[in-house]
Amino acid sequence: MPPRKKKDAKPKPLKAILWESADQLRGTLDAAEYKHFVLGLVFLKYVSVAMAEKRAQLEEGLRDGSMLASLGLEGAASEELIAQTVEDRKQYTGAGLFYVPPTARWDVVMERARGTLEGQSLGEVINDAMDTIEKVNPSLRGTLPQEYNSPRVNETTLAGLVKLLDRLEFQSQVGEDGKRVGARDLMGEVYEYFLAQFALAEGRKGGEFFTPESIVRLLVEMLEPQEGERVLDPACGSGGMFVQTEKFIELHEGNRFNVSVYGQERNLTTWRLAKMNLAIHGIEANLGEEPADSFHDDQHPGLKADVVLANPPFNISNWGGERLGMDPRWAYGVPPVGNANFAWIQLMVNKLRPGGRAGIVLANGSMNGKSGGEGEIRRRMVEDDLVACMVALPGQLFRSTQIPACLWFLAEGKGKRHAEWIKGRAGEILFIDASKLGAMEERTLREFKNPDIERVASAFRAWRGAEGAGTYVDVPGFCRSASVDVVASNDFALTPGRYVGTAEAEHDSNAESVESKVERLTKELFTHFEEVGRLEAVVREQVGRL
Repeated sequence: MPPRKKKDAKPKPLKAILWESADQLRGTLDAAEYKHFVLGLVFLKYVSVAMAEKRAQLEEGLRDGSMLASLGLEGAASEELIAQTVEDRKQYTGAGLFYVPPTARWDVVMERARGTLEGQSLGEVINDAMDTIEKVNPSLRGTLPQEYNSPRVNETTLAGLVKLLDRLEFQSQVGEDGKRVGARDLMGEVYEYFLAQFALAEGRKGGEFFTPESIVRLLVEMLEPQEGERVLDPACGSGGMFVQTEKFIELHEGNRFNVSVYGQERNLTTWRLAKMNLAIHGIEANLGEEPADSFHDDQHPGLKADVVLANPPFNISNWGGERLGMDPRWAYGVPPVGNANFAWIQLMVNKLRPGGRAGIVLANGSMNGKSGGEGEIRRRMVEDDLVACMVALPGQLFRSTQIPACLWFLAEGKGKRHAEWIKGRAGEILFIDASKLGAMEERTLREFKNPDIERVASAFRAWRGAEGAGTYVDVPGFCRSASVDVVASNDFALTPGRYVGTAEAEHDSNAESVESKVERLTKELFTHFEEVGRLEAVVREQVGRL
């Protein structure tokens, strides 16, 4: 018998390589630390590869004369001009890329990992590379990790990690015009994958910096940010809201570079993650001078945004409310010091320009809770016609918590000035119950799919009178437009389930009538009784023969 042919080994997927790289550091560092080790190295390789591709393009254009011809010059460039041009920082930053100095490039790190470069330790080489890149790219200052020379990670482990990440490949990142193309989206996909996996590994802490992409997409699809607008996230975490905002604008043929992005994050490591994530995606954002608490150290005083969106921490009790007292931001009432939910809502309302809009992820208790004056604050917001739409989400959407959440959509001036975002809906609130949508991806994790996002967003677009959205119609069990008077009769509770009712049962023309079903089942029951009697007689007869 001839020997069996060995099956060709399938190449490892990109994400598998990345997760294996994290595995190498388990037991040496905890998840909160090793994500920075891995992501920093991924970033270093990414910017080095992007620059190498652009460098090769520049060199080719100079050698064959095409680059000089575009400037009205003839002939090929001299070796001296080539050497100067390929190290000109502006050639890269002007194309939307980062300039990486020679000593900070990935190939130098690889040489040291292989042992072919003498001198500094591998950790020192990587630290110096990160420091050098930050110095020549001001937007990255204070962002990149520089803890690679830690005594807790030995040289052999770090070298193995570098060699593993060297297997990462990225699609072409520079177009024929010399500008950066969609490869940044691939890198962003990898980055977001890591954030999701680290959120799982870190449990509740991880959820503080990662909002599921499907929820972010739903917020953005509902708010529809436009080019030229100012977008703010006062609890920005890793910056996912901004990434989806710019993707939405680009998808709808807007100029994604013509949007002003503002964010704030109080945790230092998460603030750095956000800056790195946005840099990877080519997004210029103002995240403040330093990490800071939005309640106590506003990094954007005076800012009035067109769009505010956020997923702030749920139900936090240690937010320092007792130090704020009668803060001017509490337009609808002083929020309870033991729960920041209504502090977040009012902070975001305070940041809206006239006619602006906001989307906020909050715990379900915000829709009907009354403790600490929450019910009174909610009543005033409803009576002021600030609330546009409430969406009930299913449970198990977040890795950090299994509790269901909800989305609040606010429209500043909806009742007073009929904000341009919403047409003819003064004194009304749209309630959407999406608690039964989505599909389980894992045993404890549910995900909204594209049809779910589209169904919710389409209902909202139709309700607010968006162009081409069609006519809005209440759907029992899913959505209903209710007046403020109806909400008042429900004690100003905003839980969609109170308003949408029950879904209508579909009529089946072939379905059996109740009367027929009762008659059929009765006959079956008596038949079973007769059979039981017959079997009992048989058993008695057999026992009598013993």
